[in-house]
Order: sequence, then structure tokens, then C-alpha cells
Amino acid sequence: MAAITPKLKHEVKDLALAPLGMQRIEWAAREMPVLKQIRDRFEQEKPFAGIRIAACSHVTTETANLAITLKAGGADALLIASNPLSTQDDVAACLVKDHNIPVFAIKGEDNETYNRHVQIALDHHPNIIIDDGSDVVATLVQERKKQLFEIIGTTEETTTGIVRLRAMLSDGVLPFPAMNVNDADTKHFFDNRYGTGQSTLDGIIRATNVLLAGKTIVIVGYGWCGRGIAMRAQGLGANIIVTEIDPIKAIEAVMDSFRVMTMAEAAPLADMFITVTGNKHVIRSEHFDVMKDGAIVCNSGHFDIEIDLRSLKEKATKVKNVRPFTEEYHLPSGKSVVVLGEGRLINLAAAEGHPSAVMDMSFANQALGCEYLVKNKGKLEPGMYSIPREIDEEIARLKLQGMGINIDSLTEEQIEYINSWNVGT
Repeated sequence: MAAITPKLKHEVKDLALAPLGMQRIEWAAREMPVLKQIRDRFEQEKPFAGIRIAACSHVTTETANLAITLKAGGADALLIASNPLSTQDDVAACLVKDHNIPVFAIKGEDNETYNRHVQIALDHHPNIIIDDGSDVVATLVQERKKQLFEIIGTTEETTTGIVRLRAMLSDGVLPFPAMNVNDADTKHFFDNRYGTGQSTLDGIIRATNVLLAGKTIVIVGYGWCGRGIAMRAQGLGANIIVTEIDPIKAIEAVMDSFRVMTMAEAAPLADMFITVTGNKHVIRSEHFDVMKDGAIVCNSGHFDIEIDLRSLKEKATKVKNVRPFTEEYHLPSGKSVVVLGEGRLINLAAAEGHPSAVMDMSFANQALGCEYLVKNKGKLEPGMYSIPREIDEEIARLKLQGMGINIDSLTEEQIEYINSWNVGT
């Protein structure tokens, strides 16, 4: 397949930032041994020779290492940002200047620029789309139907994106295979729980410098991300309240020692609220009305829809920027509500996102998921596909190897026993 170059070579803040980006990308690589081993193999085998890949992801040091790995595998890769506040401008500059990878991402870009970059990604005529929230896939299906025949498949690693893809599949409009990276064990067990758990609190502390010990914090949603945040916040001395709609997750939160109640009950009690549901307006106007004066509200879900900021803006008498990524909304009652990161992903808006060691496994899933699509081109029907178990286990094995950890293997006697039905107690 011939390369198709976009009209613009790149759109980044400043190429002069590249040296700093190089330092930071190399530092992240030290914590990403799995991706390094995959990159070494890709350089030899070139599984993506002749393949165009458009990636819509948070432009961070970890994503840079994924992009470099894909290029090492022979891909004609292009990268755009999946979130206006998550781009690290020095990283974007380095990928363009030092690795000749087209990047279209500027920290703080407006929605118009973001949507234009989505169109540029599709102008690349990708064969594979790496998506973060499924905006590129959704735009392709709605606006670029003539390009559908060019697509081998897509990979998606966010809960929000998986929900959208499943809705597309249900509506009969998903025309190609989609790899569900998000639900791989080596992704959601670690990325969602340990990555989101640590990086969310990192973003909150950087934005506010508040002491979490003694604070009452409401975690809205007790999926893997919510579990991770609750675990880490409790470890720092916070008192945790969980709100949920799923009775199984709610009882799990209770058994994990947390108080569980409705948002209406929790709203007057908390000092801080963290949303991680992937759903719309889980904190609404009626909740703002009864919050404590100075209550802090932030989001660690993919899109900025979980907090109903429109209703908050409409009722506010004044909005004051009190710190970077920290805005105080003054209400007619005399109380105020503090919103972090404009309601966007606080761990990327105010911090650096997940630690590299966690993203090592997530992006290994992305790289091997793309390779799986190429190897199985024409064999997979349109639909959702899990990362094969053997790939999941291989990533875990490589991670342990990179950490210098060995594990046991079954003996012949044990293998025979677990595969037999006629041996009892």
C-alpha cells in the first residue's frame, strides 16, 4: 500500500522543545521493558510494512514509545491527541523532529482544532486506527464511508470507547473488527487500577496541594478505575464514600470497607468528588446546591461529560482561576465549588498520566493487537474481539522477565492431574 502524506507535515507547539522531549521519552523507556522487547522483534520482522496507522491517543512520553515501536515495525504512523489537555508539547516536538512521525497535537487546543486533527488522521487513509474514545472511528463511519474498505481494524483501550463500539455493533454500523484492548487482563487489572489510582491523586495534589488525609472523598463509580483510586486515597488517610448503580460493584465496595450511598446522600458530606464512570452528568445541578463550601470536584473518566459544568456555570455568580487547572465557581448561596482541569482527565490535565511501568503493558497490548489484526486480515468478521489469552499471558511473562521475577511451571504429573477426570480424592 502506498504511503499517503497529509497536506500538513505536523502541527505542534514548538519544535525547539524536542531536546527536552527526547530526554523524557528516553526516561519513560527505562520503565517499559515489554515494549522494548516487542520493538526489538518488530525491527527484525517488520509486521507493519506497507501499513498506515492513525493513532488518536494522549500524546505523552509513553505514547511516544508506542509510536516509535510501530514505526520500528514498518508502519507509516501518524499521531493526534485524544484530549485537548493531555498533550505534552515537548514530546510532540520530539516525535516530529527526531523520529519523523507526523504529530498533530497542541496542549490546550480547542474543539475546532481537535476535530480538524481527527479529519487529518483520516486524510492519512489509515489501514489501522488506534483510538482512545472512538472519535476517529465514529467520524470515519459517519463521514468517510468511502474509506471503510481501506480499514483492516481498530484497537480501543478506554472504557468509554468500548461502550461506543458496542453501541455501533448493536446498531449494525461497525463495519470492521475492533480489538478490545481495554478488557485485557494486563490492561485493566494494572492500568485502570494502579495507573489511574496513582495518577489521579497525583493530578489532584499537583493542582491543589491539599492534604488528603482526613478528607472525605466520594468516588463516583467502582469499576477498576474507581477501585484503584479508592485504594490509593484510603492509603493516604482519606475517608472514602462510593456511589454506584451496579449492585454487585456496590456490595464489593462495602466489603472493601467503604461506605456506599446515593449521590444525593453523599453530596453534602464530602470534601472532594472524583468521577470515573464514563457516563454523562453523574454530578449535577442538585448536587452542587448541597455541597460543602469549597468542595473540590474533578473527573478521571475519558470525556469531560461526567460533571455537568454547564449547569454549574449557569448558576455561578463568578468564576475565578485560583491556581493552574483550578477554577472556583461562586454560587448565589455564598458557597463555592472548585473544579479541577475543566472537568477533563485530571491525571493528564494537571499531571503526566499513568506511570510508564503501567503503560508498558497497556501499549504492549496495543502493539500486539495491531499485529494480530494484520496477521488475520480478511479472516475476522466485523465485531468486537478480545486480546487472545496467549498474547495477554505473553505480555505478563515479558513484564515479569523485565522485572527479574521467575515463576513456577506445572510438572508433568500436575498437568496430567488437571486434565484427568478419573482421579479423585
